[in-house]
Amino acid sequence: MSVRVTIADGIATVLLDRADKLNALSHEMYHELAEQFDALGRNDEVRAVVLTGAGRAFCAGGDVSSMGGYDVVAGRKRSKSHHRMIVNLHNLEKPVIAAIRGPAAGIGASLALACDVIIASESAYLLMAFKNVGIPPDGGAIYFLTQYLGIARAKELVYTARKLPAREAHEMGIVMKVVADDALEQEAQALARDFATSATYALILAKRMFQSMYVPTLAQLLELEGLAIAGARLTHDHTEGVTAFREKRKPKFKGR
Repeated sequence: MSVRVTIADGIATVLLDRADKLNALSHEMYHELAEQFDALGRNDEVRAVVLTGAGRAFCAGGDVSSMGGYDVVAGRKRSKSHHRMIVNLHNLEKPVIAAIRGPAAGIGASLALACDVIIASESAYLLMAFKNVGIPPDGGAIYFLTQYLGIARAKELVYTARKLPAREAHEMGIVMKVVADDALEQEAQALARDFATSATYALILAKRMFQSMYVPTLAQLLELEGLAIAGARLTHDHTEGVTAFREKRKPKFKGR
């Protein structure tokens, strides 16, 4: 199992457990996470959720070894599978804490941003790595980033694909708190206990109110995103980006 869920004292901890791959998401993990987020939302014993990664990473993104070789129809089906994971996390009617260390890259950054709050360790960073494999952002990244930062600063992170260190993300208001690497789990669980022992239903209603503030909706953005990514997977640059990643070299993009 690459996703492990434990429940204790009203807190569900969802662990991405593929440390040898920096918790990069396989096809199976997208499905498993979607199912787990849905189940946790329906479990009345759960009053708060912590999402974190095993080892030295939160999530390095999608598993690049499985990318490539898709037509538009297959690409859209794959995107819908990914989107179900994000939608189920976004709609989970419990406060959700992302506890991140090391990279939260690509879809991993989207996962963190889809949570209600982010606690980061000193080693953590966010990375909009999508352009490096020739695709636009996935997992609602633009939707969430723009809410946090506004369009101009969101564009900067997407267009440059630079690392955003935990301290800078905290200064920008993306990260709630930065802690020492060895204190991450303790701090996340302490915050989860506070949520789990508070007026949880009031937090659920507040979450719904926050979600009603933005246009377009997440669903509308994800539909456009699915079409864009399906087309991007047919380009030379996507193939080159994936190939270069596998060969551990700098890609030679041609803009087509």
